[in-house]
Amino acid sequence: MRIALIGATGFVGSALLKELTDRGHEVTAIARHPEKLAVKGPLVHPVAADIGDVQQLAGLLKGHDAVVSAYNPGWDDPKIYEHYMAGARAVQEAVRRSGVKRLIVIGGAGSLEVAPGVQLIDTPQFPAHFKPGASAARDYLREIRQEKELDWTYFSPAILMNHEHSGVRRGHYRLGLDNPVFDPEGNSVLSVEDLAVVIADELEKPEHVRQRFTAGY
Repeated sequence: MRIALIGATGFVGSALLKELTDRGHEVTAIARHPEKLAVKGPLVHPVAADIGDVQQLAGLLKGHDAVVSAYNPGWDDPKIYEHYMAGARAVQEAVRRSGVKRLIVIGGAGSLEVAPGVQLIDTPQFPAHFKPGASAARDYLREIRQEKELDWTYFSPAILMNHEHSGVRRGHYRLGLDNPVFDPEGNSVLSVEDLAVVIADELEKPEHVRQRFTAGY
């Protein structure tokens, strides 16, 4: 497939770029600083772009089979809420204008339901530092659920999907929808390498069109 990957230099984007090209997919790696790409090779086409320029982005996306957005303005961005919402909306609009139908968005785990009617972000133990970004990802999920034109999918990672719990590609996982997937010890864990496996599998065999889903071991 020809896949456009937005945010290709980030923690998640780098893992996605490796998994997709390892499987033989051709990837247009879109980033603000593509010179920082962790993966290079004949299947990687680096492109510098500002996702706020919807017209430019739409032109770059034309002709691809799917778009994967791993956009994140950065957890230390003091305006992460505003920047996340603006960026996510710009990507969605650019995909619409490009004529590509398939969009997969890597969102957050904060909107997963840990009890009936209770989302992770609203629990007392949710870290305050991540709240603004997680709030943006939750609010954007509400918005994309109204999208009627695109074949969108929104992926919420496991609760523990970070540098500490990554580094190994197991190649297997279990899926869920709006509730976290817990292992026998009661942890919701997935490495970034296996997040990339989940997304590549969803691209190759779509199972969650116009749905949010999650995964864990």
